[in-house]
Amino acid sequence: MKSSPMTIGQVADHFGLPTHVLRHWESMGLLFPARVEGGRRRYTRDDLVRVASVVRLKQAGLPLPDIGEFLASIHTAAHKDVLRRNRRVLQTRMAALQSALDLLEAGLNCSHEDITTCPNYRAHLAELVDVQEAER
Repeated sequence: MKSSPMTIGQVADHFGLPTHVLRHWESMGLLFPARVEGGRRRYTRDDLVRVASVVRLKQAGLPLPDIGEFLASIHTAAHKDVLRRNRRVLQTRMAALQSALDLLEAGLNCSHEDITTCPNYRAHLAELVDVQEAER
C-alpha cells in the first residue's frame, strides 16, 4: 500500500468501492480525508484504516449510524457497547443462516420423492410449525 496520500479514486479502487460510497461515508461523518488544492481529497494510512473499519463493520451487518457511533467512541469504553449490541444481532442472524443451511443439507440428503414427507426435513421445520400452531 502506498505511504503517500491517495486520491479518492485510488482508495475506491483499493477497496473495490465506487467513489460515491466514500463521499457518502464522508457526508455521514465517518471519514475525514484532508483536502488539497481545488478541494480534492487525500487519504492517509489512518484514513485507510477508517475505511477498512467501515468496510468490515458493514460486512458484519452494522448499520452506518452504529458504525459512526463506534468510530466516534473508539477511544472510550462506549465503543464496546456498540460492539456488544451488534454482536448479539449478528449471532442471531448467524443462527438463522445456520438453520437455513441445515434445512438445505437435509433436503439434499433426503431420498424421499416428496421431500415434505421426509422425517429429517420435517425435523428441521418443526420449530416453525410448532410456533405457528401455538399462535392459532
